[in-house]
Amino acid sequence: MPTNFGDKLVIAISSRALFNLDESHQVYEDQGLDSYSQYQVEHEDEILAPGEAFPLVKKLLRINEKLGGEPRVEVILLSRNSADTGLRVFNSIEHHKLNISRAAFCGGESPYRYVAAFGCHLFLSTNAEDVRNALDHGIAAATLLSSGAEDRDDDELRFAFDGDAVLFSDESERIYKESGLEAFTENEITAAKQPMSGGPFKHFLQALHGLQAEFPPKTCPIRTALVTARSAPAHERVVRTLRTWGIRIDESLFLGGLNKGAFLKSYGADVFFDDQQTHCESAKSHVATGHVPHGVANEN
Repeated sequence: MPTNFGDKLVIAISSRALFNLDESHQVYEDQGLDSYSQYQVEHEDEILAPGEAFPLVKKLLRINEKLGGEPRVEVILLSRNSADTGLRVFNSIEHHKLNISRAAFCGGESPYRYVAAFGCHLFLSTNAEDVRNALDHGIAAATLLSSGAEDRDDDELRFAFDGDAVLFSDESERIYKESGLEAFTENEITAAKQPMSGGPFKHFLQALHGLQAEFPPKTCPIRTALVTARSAPAHERVVRTLRTWGIRIDESLFLGGLNKGAFLKSYGADVFFDDQQTHCESAKSHVATGHVPHGVANEN
């Protein structure tokens, strides 16, 4: 048995992000844990409908089929269920033919503790507390929001990221929040040649970039986009930072404060990550959206 995943891209997903567990979760909320457990056992042969992250997971796992040979993407299930109540989840995984074989069922406890142990690059959940805990321990993580977006029925996988407090640290955004746009712009011009520190999603983006490099450029099924409220002249520091990191972003949108939703729809994002709730609310009707509760915008 392997002791680690080498250079694989490793994604952790909660059971409620992968499948629609709203009905059974309501039983838990209304009647408590014992009734929930009984409900799951009684319904364990009923297949669960796809959840918010299901289309993303299917596309991630298809990358292994495209590359052939040793799988390069590993998806791991992390769940607050017990193994007993989680049997329904694994039955649904088998039904939907998802190549997921590793899981941690935590019996009501938060599963974030196992994100680092599995060597995960990204954790997606519908539980904001679990996501915050993962972020606090240096793991890229996002809370998937309920979305009205339609799934794109193709094999291309498109990620979109906000910049400050997601790919980059929140050092510049903090100046904007505390001193306003003029001070922010002056700082970015002065520090244009000084790379920004990495944010919580830097290492995930690096892992994606490495996976992209295994495909010929014209046949790569993964695309990345930076979708930021920045505009010129604050764009230069972003470009130079990514260049210093040795990371290529396929598309960069500097929107100067414009609403991001319509641009994300035009790009066709499979998922978008942003630290600000207002941007997430704008995006979620167009594309699957993950809120990253990190940085100055999420401080009490």
